[in-house]
Amino acid sequence: MPVDPADHAAALRQYAAGVVLLTVRDDIDDVGTTVTSVMSVSADPPLIAVGLAADGYPAEVLQGIGSGAVNVLSTGQAILASRFASAGRPSARHLLESVPWHRAPVSDAIVLDEALTALDCTVASVVEAGSHVVVLLSVEGVPVLGDGDPLVRLRGRWADGVGAPLRRP
Repeated sequence: MPVDPADHAAALRQYAAGVVLLTVRDDIDDVGTTVTSVMSVSADPPLIAVGLAADGYPAEVLQGIGSGAVNVLSTGQAILASRFASAGRPSARHLLESVPWHRAPVSDAIVLDEALTALDCTVASVVEAGSHVVVLLSVEGVPVLGDGDPLVRLRGRWADGVGAPLRRP
């Protein structure tokens, strides 16, 4: 018997997931999106995987450009996560007007100065996976390596690293 997509989504809301901001610099502008489907794949060579909606613009741009940055967000960056999770969002640079950032050396994507960490990546491969794509990224550098409490997504809410819900940012 097939699993109801609503049941699938409800079940996975019980799983706490780290929150990152994926950024890509294309020929026109900067693109950014909040992502919770991220995993470490290999330490040698350093590889991570991100899951993105196959029909979304961020997946299209990442695949077309071939590089981007993955910014691991802290509990103090829940507002940023919300901004970049909204549909119809403007340029990443407009959403980061008061946030310090710089360019990653390899991808030239936006790297948040106050991220917990940032990974400068190139696309190694893409796997179609139903309504999504899994993008395998080769980590080319770590332009930010900070410290703090990670932002997580649990039961449809932003939470701290131990799963306690955050107050409205």
